[in-house]
Amino acid sequence: MDKNTQEFYDRLKVELDMSNTWPAEYLFKFIVPTDDDNIERVQLAFDCMGAVIKTTKSKTGKFTSISVDVTMKDSQEIVDKYLEVSTIKGIISL
Repeated sequence: MDKNTQEFYDRLKVELDMSNTWPAEYLFKFIVPTDDDNIERVQLAFDCMGAVIKTTKSKTGKFTSISVDVTMKDSQEIVDKYLEVSTIKGIISL
């Protein structure tokens, strides 16, 4: 992980800790190129966590937005999930 990426996640972790008491509900939002494999990989990352996952295709159908509402135990778990899904080709985390 490069220095800028590490600084971003460190800053995110601090902000999450300042604004939440743990465990807390967290809403992840992603955009992926529409491909069943991409969507399934995001869904599998949150499997067995009691997550509510909603998907919406773009007007052209080229992209799919994925919202994942889930209870997370702490800010590090959130950072770990972002890092886990960052390996999916073309994913954008919002």
